[in-house]
Amino acid sequence: MTEHAHGGAASGSTPPDATPTASSAPRHVPVMLDEILALLTPALTATSTNPHPVLVDGTLGLGGHSSALLEACPDAHLVGLDRDPQALALAGERLAPFGDRVTLVEAVYDELPDVLERLGRPRVQAVLLDLGLSSLQIDSADRGFAYATDAPLDMRMGRSGPTAAEVLNTYDARALARVLRRYGEERFADRIARRLVEAREAEPFERSGRLVELLRSAIPMAAQKSGGHPAKRTFQALRIEVNGELEALEGVLPAAVSSLAVGGRIAVLAYHSLEDRPVKQVLAAGSADRAPRGLPVVPDELKAELRLLTKGAQRPTEAEVAVNPRAASARLRAAERVFDPRSPVPLAGARGTRPEGGRPPTPPAGVPLAGARGTRPQSTSPSPEHRR
Repeated sequence: MTEHAHGGAASGSTPPDATPTASSAPRHVPVMLDEILALLTPALTATSTNPHPVLVDGTLGLGGHSSALLEACPDAHLVGLDRDPQALALAGERLAPFGDRVTLVEAVYDELPDVLERLGRPRVQAVLLDLGLSSLQIDSADRGFAYATDAPLDMRMGRSGPTAAEVLNTYDARALARVLRRYGEERFADRIARRLVEAREAEPFERSGRLVELLRSAIPMAAQKSGGHPAKRTFQALRIEVNGELEALEGVLPAAVSSLAVGGRIAVLAYHSLEDRPVKQVLAAGSADRAPRGLPVVPDELKAELRLLTKGAQRPTEAEVAVNPRAASARLRAAERVFDPRSPVPLAGARGTRPEGGRPPTPPAGVPLAGARGTRPQSTSPSPEHRR
């Protein structure tokens, strides 16, 4: 965990072979920006009791959403997290005009509680999570995320951890099939896994082009005609495995809700059902009281902690998708913290009973989170690309 304070990216925050600048970064179009602004700006308006509200962007990327929110909310302070040092460097340039209203931290978003504790900000007013890949990662041809370009099989969002090549070259056939089936929902997982193990005996996998060729030969032509690019599910599965994305998501969701002050809001953009399912579960669980059925009065400690701000998942408009096709699969969910059962004193002036504090809601008993061991994630047509 590395902190880059006051809007700048610290020297050494980019890999030695990368010297990105904001002007050279790919064109950046934040997804569902108008909807995000409408949902989060009410929580980031200064009040007499909180003159400097705090926004946490747990997936900073190139800083598009955060820049717009800081512009719209002139009293807000940003804590921006990203595991990708190259993204932090570019976002630091973009956000530099906001000066000391910005603190950037190199961290995975499930490290949020530690980050806030170290910064001395136990409660915040807004949390934004824009899941999956950032525009920078999609458009950086040398990082191996895109199956359309031959590149080293890296796929790491940060500096550490195994690469996609290491996964392909060291997992046995059973483990590979499990990854492809669980994180890519690949129908031909077993067949692909066997082919991968056979092929690596002749030569280890190093580049994405060779992997794409194998996938084209392993997946029946009829399935390729109806199921899109033959590599999309495998590349998604490898990326999720390499970066531990679902485990991190399952860790950050309750922590993010817990970090919200009463009146604070959380907004999450997901791009396939493996991401959207745990978001839906945690927000739904937090918006329901935990009192037994038939109880005439709900005790304070069992009241709902969240109020849902979206009816189901909001989708981008046709007009936005026409301008930014990467937004097509986006699903936006949001909620407001309305109650904390651990604090007995109501927050003055709040609607209903809204004391300060935090205990994270939990999913309903017996409902497994996506990607949990021994569970089967719900079906989806994964879209491996998107943009922050």
